[in-house]
Amino acid sequence: MGASAFEVGLFKPEAEREATGPVMIPRTWDVDSLIRSVPWIRLQNLQGRNIYIRPHGEHDLTMVDDLKRDALNRMFATGFKPAVVVETSPGNFQTWLKHPKVLCREASTAAARELADRFGGDKGAADWRHFGRLAGFTNRKAKYQGTDGLFPYVRLVAANGAIYPNADPFVVEIEKKLAHEKERAEQRRAKHYRDASPGVRRTIEHFRENPLYAGDGTRIDLAYAIYALSHGASEQDVKAAIQSRDLSHKGNEKRQSEYVERTVTKALTVVARTTSSVER
Repeated sequence: MGASAFEVGLFKPEAEREATGPVMIPRTWDVDSLIRSVPWIRLQNLQGRNIYIRPHGEHDLTMVDDLKRDALNRMFATGFKPAVVVETSPGNFQTWLKHPKVLCREASTAAARELADRFGGDKGAADWRHFGRLAGFTNRKAKYQGTDGLFPYVRLVAANGAIYPNADPFVVEIEKKLAHEKERAEQRRAKHYRDASPGVRRTIEHFRENPLYAGDGTRIDLAYAIYALSHGASEQDVKAAIQSRDLSHKGNEKRQSEYVERTVTKALTVVARTTSSVER
């Protein structure tokens, strides 16, 4: 993978219920420390923890999850040869593709989404911070446990560590697409300012600049939605204002849309409750 430091996560979802420690044990190690820790990791794996890994900080890799063999073959055939291929369970693969440079978080997430879409990967795992499984340890998901009580090993299939052939044009494409999306978001924001209802005197930027909210985007979005809706703004205008900031940390487009819908629905409930109270 070529990274100088890694974040390792030792995950056991039932740990809290069983009182066997935290659900996730996080560690940040350089390569030498990770190798020295293998005996301890092996013990944790034996005791039921799944072992995950990702590069530390911003990086030049993208993980594509939940691929079948035919998708893997298409990657190799179309210029997207992975730097690392891992078989996470029988017939299921994860790949790590190496870019020619470190990508910012937005570009890294956009690249992950595009690759998942092209090759049929798990879009829910398509972001810059997602963990992959560490090869050499067992996959402890209950559905993979055999009748003998054993779990399958996560296998390293290939590891050339090389940048994929189509890396340069692909990164340029992603960066252009991201710039276009930012431009569209700015246009939506400008349109909101132009079209906002006369009764709305404060824009969402007033809320974003208000130190009361300490930069908490979720609180800002809800506070603005309540204010704007109570002053006659349309739901569509409020949604456009919320979408004027980068929501990629909320997940894919579907999850972002769901977040906006939840925020507006909650704001409508608050406005309706307040109005009803005043009328009484």
